[in-house]
Amino acid sequence: MSIEIIVPAAGESVTEADIARWFKEDGEYLELDEPMVELETDKASLTVTAPAAGTLHIKVEEDETVQVGDVIAIIEEGEGSSSASTEAVEEEVEEETTSAPSIDMASPAARKLIAENNISAQDVAATGKDGRITKEDVIQHLAAREKVLNIPSSIPNVQDVAKKGASPAPKAAPAPAPVAATEARGIRTEKMSRLRRTIAQRLVDAQQEAAILSTFNEVDMSAVMDLRKQHKDEFKDKHEIGLGFMSFFTKAAAIALQEFPIMNAQVDGNSIIYHDFVDMGIAVSTPKGLVVPVIRDCDQLNFSGIERKIRELALKGRDMDLTPEEMTGGTFTITNGGTFGSMLSTPILNRPQSAILGMHNIVQRPVAVNGQVEIRPIMYLAVSYDHRIIDGSDAVRFLVKIKTLLEDPTRMLLEL
Repeated sequence: MSIEIIVPAAGESVTEADIARWFKEDGEYLELDEPMVELETDKASLTVTAPAAGTLHIKVEEDETVQVGDVIAIIEEGEGSSSASTEAVEEEVEEETTSAPSIDMASPAARKLIAENNISAQDVAATGKDGRITKEDVIQHLAAREKVLNIPSSIPNVQDVAKKGASPAPKAAPAPAPVAATEARGIRTEKMSRLRRTIAQRLVDAQQEAAILSTFNEVDMSAVMDLRKQHKDEFKDKHEIGLGFMSFFTKAAAIALQEFPIMNAQVDGNSIIYHDFVDMGIAVSTPKGLVVPVIRDCDQLNFSGIERKIRELALKGRDMDLTPEEMTGGTFTITNGGTFGSMLSTPILNRPQSAILGMHNIVQRPVAVNGQVEIRPIMYLAVSYDHRIIDGSDAVRFLVKIKTLLEDPTRMLLEL
C-alpha cells in the first residue's frame, strides 16, 4: 500500500515551505513515527514524521519550495528495516546490485550533483544501502577527478568537503606548504533559509514603516541581585524552576505597560489599537536565527509562572520546535543582548508592535550614591518606540517606571 506524504498546514497565513532536509535517503526504510523530513516556513521549522513503516520514495529534493498540500514523497508500506516491502522491488534491487549503478540508484541530492558536473553514474563508486549512490559518493568521485584530471567541479573546495566525509587517516598527514599570497582564496555561498529571509524582510519593513526612536536609562541591579541570591534556593525547591533575571524584567515591563498602555498599542491605518492584556514576546536566539515566542497574558502570571514559560519557549526555540501560534500575536517584546556581552544597543521594533525593551550586560561601575562613589552592578536599558503614536515623554516615563521597579523589587510584590 502506498501512502502519499503531503505538506501539512502550519498556520493560517502559511501557504508554502522549503524542504530543509530529508532525514533519510531515497529508498531507505522508515519506522512508524520516525522523523522523515524537516520543513521550514517563514514562521518556524517543523518535522514531519512517518505515518507508517515502509520504504521512502522522495519526490521533491532539498532546498525546493513546496505549497501546502503538495505531495513530496511516497511511503511503500512493508516490514523489515533494510529491504523493500514487495518481491518486485527486492528482485529489482538484487539485479541492480550485481551490475554497475545507474542514475536511478542515486539519491535526489546525488542526481543533482551528477547532472551539474556532467558525469556518468556508472563511474561513481556506490557505498549506500543496496548499492545506492549517495551525495557523499559523488563528492568523493569529484574530488578524485579534480585531483587526477584537474577538472573543476560545481562544489567550491571539493577537496575539503571530501576530506570531511572521509574516514580519518591512521596518522596525521604532514602540514601543507603555506599558500602563496597570490593564489586565489576560496569563497562560500550559502542560501538564506526561509526563516532568515522572512526576518530580514520584516526588519527592513520595520525601518521603512515606523518612525523609530530610542531612549536609554541605567539600572542599579544591586537590589534584584541581593533578592535573587537570598531566595533562589528556596524558590527552586518550592517551584522546581530557577529564578533568573528575565522574570524580574518581564514582570516589571508588564506592570509598566499597564500604567502606560500606549507602549502596548499598535498602529492600524489611521487608528490605534489598545490591548487590555500583555502578550510578551521574548526574543530567543536559535540555530536558524532570532525568533520571538510569546508569553500569553503575561500580566496575570507570577514569577514562577513567567520562569516556566520562558524556559519552555527557550528550549523549544533551541530545538526548533516552536509552532507558528507560539510566535504570533505579541503586543510588546523584550530582547536581551546582554547574554552575548552587549553593553548598549538600539533594538529594532518587532512589527506590528510599537515598542521593544532592550536589556544589556551587567557591569560593575563607579556611581555616586548619597554623595559617595560606590561600585555597583549597572545595566543599561533601551526602549525603542514608534514615534508616530508614542510621545517621548511616555517612553521616558515608561523606562523610568521599569528602573524604579527593578531598583526596589518589593514594589512589584506590593503592586506599587
